Order: sequence, then C-alpha cells, then structure tokens
Amino acid sequence: MNIKKLVVTACLGLAATLSFAQHRADRQELADPASSTMILFGDPQGYVKYDINQPIFELTTLWVSDNVEHLNIKAVLCTGDLVEQNENNALNRKMLNQSSTQMWESISRSLSRIDGKVPFISCGGNHDYGFKHSENYNTNYPKYITFERNTSYVDCLKEEYPNRLGHASLENAAFEFEMPGWSHKILVISSEFAPSKEAVEWARKLVTSDKYKDHYVIYLTHSCLKEETAEYTDHEGYWVTKQEGNHSGKMLWDNLFSQVDNIRLVICGHTGRPAKTGNVEDDFRLSTAYRADRNKSGKTVHQMMFNVQTVGGGWEGNGGDGWLRILEFMPDGKTIKVRTYSPLFGISPSTRHLAHRTARYDQFDMVIE
Repeated sequence: MNIKKLVVTACLGLAATLSFAQHRADRQELADPASSTMILFGDPQGYVKYDINQPIFELTTLWVSDNVEHLNIKAVLCTGDLVEQNENNALNRKMLNQSSTQMWESISRSLSRIDGKVPFISCGGNHDYGFKHSENYNTNYPKYITFERNTSYVDCLKEEYPNRLGHASLENAAFEFEMPGWSHKILVISSEFAPSKEAVEWARKLVTSDKYKDHYVIYLTHSCLKEETAEYTDHEGYWVTKQEGNHSGKMLWDNLFSQVDNIRLVICGHTGRPAKTGNVEDDFRLSTAYRADRNKSGKTVHQMMFNVQTVGGGWEGNGGDGWLRILEFMPDGKTIKVRTYSPLFGISPSTRHLAHRTARYDQFDMVIE
C-alpha cells in the first residue's frame, strides 16, 4: 500500500470511530446548557478536489452527527462551493485529482453522515455552476442536495423558489427554526450564486410578509464580503455575475439587506486567500471578514465571511484543517456566540491545544437587536 492510500485509510478509520471515541476527543460544551447551536462550514471545495483530503470533511460531518444532541444543533449551514468544478472530467493535476462527479459524490457521502439527524443548508457557490467557473447556469446542486435525502427537512423547510433553469431546488429556500429562549423564530434563507433580481424579490416579499415579518432572518449567500477590508463584492468577472440583474454583495446590501427590517445576519464565503507572509495567523485573518451596518430602520445587520479553504496549506493544501464555526444562540434571545473549532485537531491529545481559534476575528459575540 503506498503512503497516499495509507493516509486515506487511516483518516477514514479515524473518522469512522469518532462517534465511539469521545473520551479521546476535545468535547465541546455550551456556554449555557439552555442554548442551541448552528454549525457553519466554509467553502469545502478544497476538501473534495483531492481524494486524500476528502476524509477530513467527512470527519467534520461525523463530528456534527455525534454532537447533535450534546450541542443541541438545529442546522448545519454552508457558505457554498461544495465542489471545485461543477462539470468537468479533464483533470488539471496542478489543482485537483478528482472529476466533478467524484467531487459531488464525495460531498454527498460526507453529508450522508448527518442525513436524518439535522438539516443541511447551503447557498450555491460560483464553483457549483457551469463547467469550471460559472460559465452558465447549469448546476448539479439539485441532483445531490435534495429534499428527499434528509428527513430533517420535513419540519423546517417552509418555502422555495425555482433556480435559474426553472428547476425546483434548495438553492433558493427558506427554513424555519425555534431556538430556546428566543421569542422570535429564526428564518434561514439560502440563495443561488449571485442571486437574480427575481430571487432577491422573492426573498424580500417573503421576509416582509405577514407570515415572516416578525422572524429574525439569516441570509446565506456565497459572495458578499471581501477578506480583510470587509468591503462588498462588486463587478466580479464570472459569466454569471455579468448577467443583468444578478446581485453582487453591494447590490444585495442596496436592494435587500438595508431595505428590510428583519434580516439581522448575513453569512457568506467565497473570498479569502493565503497570506504572502507564510504566517498561519495571517492566513486565518485573511480567511474571515466581519462588518455591522444599520438598515433603514436603524437595526444592526451583522455580516460575516468565513472561508477556510486555504488555511490548511494554501490553495493546494488539505482543504481547511477541519475548521468550522459553532454559532451558539444564547437563551437570552438576542446573543449569538461565535467560536471557531477544528475536530481534526480536537480528536487527538497531541493536537488538542491547536483546536481552538480565539483571535478577535475567530471568537466574538453578535447581539441581535
């Protein structure tokens, strides 16, 4: 057995036993036993484009599966880019060794670990469309991320809107949750990449309707904030983003987030890059962004970018070192505590000290007014 296959076999074996080996793991605890959580994955494309990286993402979904009850997990959110290329068989060995079908099947296999236990909600990323780089609206998203695969969708999926090809898809969908201690229900809206004006209008009408106007809304979109500066994305060079009416981050703020009362949290990925300094701390800083702005009613809209694809060794690294975020909804009904954690490091006593990111951009509180 060559060393590559040996490493993959070892990781798979470790992942498969995670749920039976919590005495070895860095068991995470709620800040308040009455809290509930949502788990956030950032751009998993780097995990699936190499076969040797794929077990790392599966380990994170296994960790979620093992902690659904312990951390009172209500949903798993993802910032999109589930794959590196949506439809491609000609492998560029400088950047991947998996076909698009192999990548989609890898994501599907990892997500099967949480099917029936907790809903998975992801926006569409630019790499999830077209051939390689969003050259058209074709996507395999509705083929692999289906309503039927996860029985957890039954209770929370409330609304959906067709994708740009007119197909039913969870790309544009709304999910409702009740969080302990929160008087307002939470509505999570997922969006296609660079959402069309029609999809944005659908979301606007939805959140201002009598049915949902009193909900706190989390809007999940792939491209919104740039790394480091937290400026809004605008005028990106993809075919999809160049089509009239498709929304950049700036347009989303101008036409949606700033205009409605109840979108209180925006989550995105997409941007981020490895630091030229080679400093790991700089890599993390450049893989996150945050800003808070007032909407037209004076309410704070928290906006957070989280994309880990380069923090495990750069663009061709391991895909993200297993980093995820734990969003803890405190029972005071207004505070969301953000923690950044890696089950990959947490499963071993020798690396447990590396499993927690505590810089100001990795650990903070958001107060929903």
